[in-house]
Amino acid sequence: MEFAILQDRLDWSDYRLVLEIARAGSLTLAGRHSARSHATLFRRLNAIEERLGTRLFDRHRSGYALTGAGEAVVAAAKAFEELAVSTERQLADLDRRAEGLVTVTTTDALFSGLIAEALTRFHAQTPAISLEVRLSNDLHDLARREADIAVRPTTAPEPHLFGRNLGTIRQAVYAPAHIAADADLPWIGPAASMNYVQYERWLRRQEGGETAMRIEGTLGIHAAVRAGAGRAVLPCYLGDADEGLRRCGPVVEELGIPLWILIHPDLKDVARVRRVLEFLGEDRQLRQRL
Repeated sequence: MEFAILQDRLDWSDYRLVLEIARAGSLTLAGRHSARSHATLFRRLNAIEERLGTRLFDRHRSGYALTGAGEAVVAAAKAFEELAVSTERQLADLDRRAEGLVTVTTTDALFSGLIAEALTRFHAQTPAISLEVRLSNDLHDLARREADIAVRPTTAPEPHLFGRNLGTIRQAVYAPAHIAADADLPWIGPAASMNYVQYERWLRRQEGGETAMRIEGTLGIHAAVRAGAGRAVLPCYLGDADEGLRRCGPVVEELGIPLWILIHPDLKDVARVRRVLEFLGEDRQLRQRL
């Protein structure tokens, strides 16, 4: 019963300090081993004992001897230490094995048009790695492990991230196939929230460049074109794969966007993350559809 009370009142640093003193047998030796002063250890031990309302050591000229309460704390500290070491070994072993969970974040349009098929091929080859996909037009924070891998169109990837360029996303004008020849088709443009500056500049230079409809999200724009609302610039991986659409003119080179696959540098040696990174980076079918 006393042990349960002690466990509730101490944190791991307190357990560790008591264990260090018990192993050393004195504050002086414990201080040498931990590079802390005798006064610091004395003050912290007194604070722990005062908080608990019980002595953990009997002080003798020859050193510090554990009391019954001290032995209970040390036993718990050793158990925690063994568990921590065991957990660290398991995690290190997991990092060396190409198995476990990998979280991928990308946009809804990229997932629908490219990444879903690529990840399906990957999982067929490497079933030991399970995948969680988070769809968002916002970049999840890789530093805070909101995702392991980000697949994003960007002209300026964050310099602290590790990754590779998968190629350039080609874009062109598409219209519904049955009315694609109509030169007076209205334009469908991106909503202001998309902050698609390059597209806006290009559109202003086009004949009849006024937009009849503005939509947030590439998949939304694609759906509007399919519904016959007008014409729009779409990624070729979406437009070319849709039999209901027709490409109107050549690829718009100035609207090409580099596609990057990015991870935090701390994960570059984690086998399961590296395996996904390498697969997507070398997948010829994905690159060909860009």
